[in-house]
Amino acid sequence: MEVFIVGGFLGSGKTSLLMKLAENFTKNKKKAVLLVNESGEVGVDGATLKAQGYDSVELPSGCICCTLAGTLLNALKNIKDDIDPDVIIIEPTGLALPHKVKEMVRQACIDEERCMILGIVDVQRFDDLVAKKEEFFTRQMHGSEFIMINKADIAKPGQIENATAWLKSRFPDKEVIPVSVKENTNLERVYELMA
Repeated sequence: MEVFIVGGFLGSGKTSLLMKLAENFTKNKKKAVLLVNESGEVGVDGATLKAQGYDSVELPSGCICCTLAGTLLNALKNIKDDIDPDVIIIEPTGLALPHKVKEMVRQACIDEERCMILGIVDVQRFDDLVAKKEEFFTRQMHGSEFIMINKADIAKPGQIENATAWLKSRFPDKEVIPVSVKENTNLERVYELMA
Protein backbone atom coordinates (compact mmCIF):
# COMPACT_ATOMS: atom_id res chain seq x y z
CA MET A 1 0.00 0.00 0.00
CA GLU A 2 1.18 3.49 -0.86
CA VAL A 3 0.53 6.58 1.26
CA PHE A 4 0.66 10.13 -0.08
CA ILE A 5 0.40 13.16 2.21
CA VAL A 6 -0.61 16.44 0.54
CA GLY A 7 0.91 19.26 2.58
CA GLY A 8 0.34 22.96 2.14
CA PHE A 9 -1.05 26.07 3.72
CA LEU A 10 -4.77 26.95 3.76
CA GLY A 11 -6.09 27.70 0.27
CA SER A 12 -3.15 26.21 -1.62
CA GLY A 13 -5.34 23.76 -3.56
CA LYS A 14 -4.90 20.60 -1.50
CA THR A 15 -8.48 19.35 -1.87
CA SER A 16 -8.54 20.00 -5.62
CA LEU A 17 -5.25 18.14 -5.97
CA LEU A 18 -6.57 15.31 -3.81
CA MET A 19 -9.49 14.84 -6.19
CA LYS A 20 -7.21 14.84 -9.25
CA LEU A 21 -4.92 12.26 -7.63
CA ALA A 22 -7.88 10.04 -6.71
CA GLU A 23 -9.23 10.33 -10.26
CA ASN A 24 -5.83 9.35 -11.68
CA PHE A 25 -5.49 6.34 -9.37
CA THR A 26 -9.04 5.20 -10.22
CA LYS A 27 -8.28 5.53 -13.93
CA ASN A 28 -5.24 3.29 -13.36
CA LYS A 29 -7.36 0.66 -11.55
CA LYS A 30 -6.00 1.42 -8.09
CA LYS A 31 -8.31 1.57 -5.09
CA ALA A 32 -7.73 4.87 -3.28
CA VAL A 33 -9.05 6.07 0.06
CA LEU A 34 -8.93 9.74 0.98
CA LEU A 35 -8.34 10.71 4.59
CA VAL A 36 -9.22 14.36 5.17
CA ASN A 37 -8.48 16.35 8.31
CA GLU A 38 -10.73 19.37 8.83
CA SER A 39 -9.98 22.00 11.43
CA GLY A 40 -13.63 23.09 11.83
CA GLU A 41 -16.72 21.38 13.14
CA VAL A 42 -18.32 20.83 9.72
CA GLY A 43 -16.29 18.88 7.16
CA VAL A 44 -16.78 20.57 3.81
CA ASP A 45 -13.96 18.70 2.05
CA GLY A 46 -15.11 15.27 3.20
CA ALA A 47 -18.67 15.94 2.05
CA THR A 48 -17.39 17.18 -1.32
CA LEU A 49 -15.25 14.08 -1.83
CA LYS A 50 -18.05 11.69 -0.89
CA ALA A 51 -20.41 13.53 -3.26
CA GLN A 52 -17.87 12.91 -6.03
CA GLY A 53 -18.04 9.17 -5.26
CA TYR A 54 -14.68 8.71 -3.51
CA ASP A 55 -14.10 6.60 -0.41
CA SER A 56 -13.19 9.17 2.18
CA VAL A 57 -12.66 9.21 5.91
CA GLU A 58 -12.94 12.48 7.76
CA LEU A 59 -11.14 13.53 10.93
CA PRO A 60 -12.77 16.83 11.98
CA SER A 61 -12.12 19.29 14.81
CA GLY A 62 -8.41 19.17 15.40
CA CYS A 63 -5.04 18.54 13.82
CA ILE A 64 -3.85 15.02 13.00
CA CYS A 65 -0.23 15.79 13.79
CA CYS A 66 -0.99 16.81 17.38
CA THR A 67 -4.45 16.72 19.03
CA LEU A 68 -5.82 13.93 16.79
CA ALA A 69 -2.68 11.77 16.61
CA GLY A 70 -4.36 8.77 18.26
CA THR A 71 -7.42 9.19 16.07
CA LEU A 72 -5.21 9.17 12.97
CA LEU A 73 -3.47 5.97 14.06
CA ASN A 74 -6.85 4.26 14.61
CA ALA A 75 -8.23 5.56 11.31
CA LEU A 76 -5.22 4.24 9.37
CA LYS A 77 -5.51 0.81 10.98
CA ASN A 78 -9.26 0.71 10.31
CA ILE A 79 -8.77 1.72 6.66
CA LYS A 80 -6.20 -1.04 6.24
CA ASP A 81 -8.37 -3.68 7.94
CA ASP A 82 -11.78 -2.69 6.54
CA ILE A 83 -11.02 -1.33 3.06
CA ASP A 84 -7.45 -2.50 2.27
CA PRO A 85 -6.84 0.05 -0.50
CA ASP A 86 -3.86 0.26 -2.84
CA VAL A 87 -3.42 3.92 -1.94
CA ILE A 88 -4.25 6.23 0.96
CA ILE A 89 -4.10 9.96 0.24
CA ILE A 90 -4.01 12.11 3.36
CA GLU A 91 -4.93 15.79 3.41
CA PRO A 92 -3.95 17.32 6.76
CA THR A 93 -5.20 20.76 7.74
CA GLY A 94 -3.33 23.73 6.31
CA LEU A 95 -1.76 24.22 9.74
CA ALA A 96 -0.24 20.73 10.00
CA LEU A 97 3.39 19.72 9.60
CA PRO A 98 3.33 16.90 7.04
CA HIS A 99 6.55 15.28 8.28
CA LYS A 100 4.82 14.70 11.65
CA VAL A 101 1.90 13.06 9.81
CA LYS A 102 4.43 10.82 8.03
CA GLU A 103 5.81 9.74 11.42
CA MET A 104 2.25 8.81 12.48
CA VAL A 105 1.81 6.71 9.33
CA ARG A 106 4.98 4.82 10.22
CA GLN A 107 3.75 4.33 13.83
CA ALA A 108 0.48 2.86 12.55
CA CYS A 109 2.46 -0.13 11.23
CA ILE A 110 0.29 -0.46 8.15
CA ASP A 111 3.09 -1.93 6.01
CA GLU A 112 3.10 0.87 3.50
CA GLU A 113 5.29 0.28 0.45
CA ARG A 114 6.03 3.96 0.28
CA CYS A 115 5.03 7.15 2.05
CA MET A 116 5.57 10.44 0.20
CA ILE A 117 4.85 14.05 1.09
CA LEU A 118 3.70 16.26 -1.79
CA GLY A 119 4.10 19.97 -1.04
CA ILE A 120 1.78 22.50 -2.69
CA VAL A 121 1.81 26.30 -2.49
CA ASP A 122 -0.47 29.04 -3.85
CA VAL A 123 1.56 31.29 -6.15
CA GLN A 124 -0.77 34.24 -5.55
CA ARG A 125 -0.30 34.17 -1.77
CA PHE A 126 3.31 32.99 -1.80
CA ASP A 127 4.97 36.36 -1.04
CA ASP A 128 2.58 37.07 1.85
CA LEU A 129 3.06 33.59 3.26
CA VAL A 130 6.85 33.90 3.19
CA ALA A 131 6.72 37.41 4.67
CA LYS A 132 4.40 36.46 7.54
CA LYS A 133 5.00 32.75 8.15
CA GLU A 134 8.42 31.94 6.64
CA GLU A 135 9.63 29.66 9.44
CA PHE A 136 6.37 27.70 9.60
CA PHE A 137 6.13 27.46 5.81
CA THR A 138 9.73 26.22 5.57
CA ARG A 139 9.02 23.55 8.19
CA GLN A 140 5.82 22.59 6.37
CA MET A 141 7.62 22.03 3.05
CA HIS A 142 10.68 20.43 4.68
CA GLY A 143 9.76 16.77 4.20
CA SER A 144 8.25 17.09 0.73
CA GLU A 145 9.64 14.91 -2.04
CA PHE A 146 8.81 17.72 -4.47
CA ILE A 147 6.95 21.03 -4.35
CA MET A 148 4.18 22.23 -6.66
CA ILE A 149 3.50 25.92 -7.23
CA ASN A 150 -0.23 25.93 -7.87
CA LYS A 151 -2.45 28.36 -9.82
CA ALA A 152 0.12 28.88 -12.57
CA ASP A 153 -2.80 29.66 -14.90
CA ILE A 154 -3.50 32.94 -13.05
CA ALA A 155 0.04 33.87 -11.99
CA LYS A 156 1.23 37.40 -12.71
CA PRO A 157 4.44 37.86 -14.70
CA GLY A 158 7.47 36.88 -12.62
CA GLN A 159 5.52 35.22 -9.78
CA ILE A 160 6.36 31.64 -10.78
CA GLU A 161 10.02 32.50 -11.35
CA ASN A 162 10.34 34.33 -8.02
CA ALA A 163 8.62 31.56 -6.05
CA THR A 164 10.74 28.91 -7.80
CA ALA A 165 13.96 30.79 -7.06
CA TRP A 166 13.03 31.17 -3.38
CA LEU A 167 12.07 27.50 -3.04
CA LYS A 168 15.22 26.29 -4.84
CA SER A 169 17.36 28.44 -2.55
CA ARG A 170 15.82 26.73 0.52
CA PHE A 171 15.33 23.26 -0.96
CA PRO A 172 17.97 22.76 -3.67
CA ASP A 173 17.44 18.98 -3.75
CA LYS A 174 13.69 19.18 -4.47
CA GLU A 175 12.06 19.51 -7.86
CA VAL A 176 9.79 22.55 -8.06
CA ILE A 177 6.91 22.21 -10.51
CA PRO A 178 4.56 25.01 -11.59
CA VAL A 179 1.09 23.50 -11.92
CA SER A 180 -2.50 24.47 -12.36
CA VAL A 181 -4.59 21.83 -10.65
CA LYS A 182 -7.71 23.49 -12.07
CA GLU A 183 -6.40 23.37 -15.67
CA ASN A 184 -4.47 20.05 -15.32
CA THR A 185 -1.23 21.83 -16.23
CA ASN A 186 1.91 19.75 -15.47
CA LEU A 187 -0.02 17.16 -13.46
CA GLU A 188 1.43 14.42 -15.67
CA ARG A 189 4.84 15.30 -14.19
CA VAL A 190 3.37 15.01 -10.70
CA TYR A 191 1.98 11.55 -11.53
CA GLU A 192 5.40 10.50 -12.90
CA LEU A 193 7.12 11.51 -9.68
CA MET A 194 4.56 9.55 -7.67
CA ALA A 195 4.96 6.40 -9.78
